Formats: sequence, C-alpha cells, structure tokens
Amino acid sequence: MNKDMLLRLSSLAGMFMPLIIFILVLFIGLIVKKIIFNRLLRWAKKTSSQLDDIIIGAIKSPLTVLCLMLALYFALQFSNLPVNIIQVLSKSILILGIIFAVLVLANLLSGLIKFYASRIDSTLPVTSLTQNIARIFVFSIGALVILNSLGVSITPILATLGVGGLAVALALQDTLTNLFAGFHITVAKQVRVGDYIKLESGEEGYVVDINWRSTKIKMLSNNLVLIPNDKLNKAVVINYCLPDKEMAVLVDLGVHYKSDLEKVERVTAEVAKSVMAQVNGGVAYFEPFIRYHTFGDSCIKFTVILRAREFVDQYLIKHEFIKRLYKRYNQEGINIPYPIRAINYEQEKVE
Repeated sequence: MNKDMLLRLSSLAGMFMPLIIFILVLFIGLIVKKIIFNRLLRWAKKTSSQLDDIIIGAIKSPLTVLCLMLALYFALQFSNLPVNIIQVLSKSILILGIIFAVLVLANLLSGLIKFYASRIDSTLPVTSLTQNIARIFVFSIGALVILNSLGVSITPILATLGVGGLAVALALQDTLTNLFAGFHITVAKQVRVGDYIKLESGEEGYVVDINWRSTKIKMLSNNLVLIPNDKLNKAVVINYCLPDKEMAVLVDLGVHYKSDLEKVERVTAEVAKSVMAQVNGGVAYFEPFIRYHTFGDSCIKFTVILRAREFVDQYLIKHEFIKRLYKRYNQEGINIPYPIRAINYEQEKVE
C-alpha cells in the first residue's frame, strides 16, 4: 500500500512539476523584469540622450514574451512528456524567440524613425502611416521566418500571394486608394502633421495624424474631423503653414472724411507697432503699414497690415489692436463714423 501511494505521488509530482516550474519561472521573470526596468527608467531620466529611452521602451513589452519562453524551456527540462509533444513545445519556444526579436526590432525601428525625423527634415515625415509601414515590413519578415522554421516552404506562399494580390486589390479598392493617397500626402509634404489647413468645404484646423485611411484634423473648437485621404488628395486646401507659418493679418477700418489722413496713418502705425512688439504671437521686427483703398458711403476705408507668427495668433493680435486703436483714436479726436447717408439738398434742387 505504501509503495502504491509512493508511486501515485511520484506520478503526480511528475505531472505537476513542469507546471509548477513554469509558473514559478514566469512569476520570478516578471518580478525581475519590473525591478530591472524601474531602475533602467530612473537611470534613463538622468541622461540627456533619448536613445536609451527608445531602447528601453522597445524591449519593455516584448520582454514578457521572453519570460514566457524561458518558463516553457525550464518546464520542459523536468517533464516526462512524449517525444512528439516535446518537439512541438520546442518549436513553440523557437517561435516565441522569433516573436520576441520581431517585436523588439519593430518597436526599435518605429522609435528611431520618430526620433531622427524630429531632428532632420526627412524625406518621409513621421505619421502613424509611416510607422505602421515600418512595423508591417518587420512583421512580414518575422512571419516568413516563423513559417520557414516550421518547415513550411515560403516560395509557394509568395507565388499564391502574387496571384491573389490582384483579387485582394479589387476587393479593397477604396481602402488601397486611401492608403496610397495617404502615402502620397505624407511624401509630398504639402500637408504635414502640425500644419493648420482649411478645406474648400469649410473645415479647418490642425493636422494631428495621417493614417492608412484618413487624415485627422483637430478644429479650434476641439472637435476632430476625419477626412478620407483620397478626398483630401483631390481637394483644394489652404495650408497656412506653407511656405512658412508667419502670415499677414489684415484689419479693415474706416475714418471720417474730415480726418487728417496723414495723422490717421501715423497714429494707426504707432498702435500697430506697439501691438507687434508687446502682444504674444506678434512679429516684433515687422513694420506695420496701412493702405487707403476706397471712398466709402460714410468713411474713407483702409486696411492695416500686421503680421502673426502663426494662424491662431491673429485672433489675439486683432483683439488687442482694436482695443488699443479705439482708445487712441478717442484720445487723438479721430472719428470712426457710423454708416450714414447724407442728402445734398442743393444738388436735389438743381436736378
């Protein structure tokens, strides 16, 4: 009876020991991972370079796969499973190793693209589309390596993909149109992430991302507009950040016919110059000027030309300019007339 009990306990230990080792190694691995990465993150914050942050970020998530692979490996060392099952699990370990390498490489490549593109005027700006293209490229190579490691011939698969590519292209015509349109928009750099644009349909705002299907525009009202890449590629677009972000700010005004136009020009220019120098968003080196252009019904009309660093700065500039100019005109006795019509009685009598 004792021998039977011992045999049963031995068989149970043989069955559960690999599972216990698997759970134990996985648990220890996750704890060690957390401790190491906490120290690495503290160290990375003290350095000025961003490359260490990119490397740590690229390894952090895939390291869970590595812990799983090690746990499975050590569990197999203490298992009495049949040979065919051990072979399958051994291949699983190899596949996990490939997945780990692919994830690290994809994250690292994506991070490096974003890092270097932010420092140089790259040919391919950083958007979710360009980062996803890099990831898809790495994942495709990883999938082929996994299939090859499993003994699956890659050549027939590539041939099948080539033949089936036409059918897929026809089925996903709209999707592929938006994909290539988004790629064209990204490469052409006529619409870039961070630019303020206005469409012919009236929507306007900052471009926040260009993905495989649509371009995201964040309006000043904090709403998000999603525009299919194909439509954006064909639309008439005003880009307020090209050729540069600085832009003219035009303010239309009018003064009484009895005003001294030389004085009006001098006073207006002085106020405009103070606004340029003191208001955030104004271009301090710019010399504002005015141009008279119309004899209106009740006033002589003119336009004041100021300059803003970017599109949204014009609102504060106009706000401050109108306040200061109104106060200065009152001090100088310059009259901005109401819209009125005067009847010339003498002229009427002659007629």
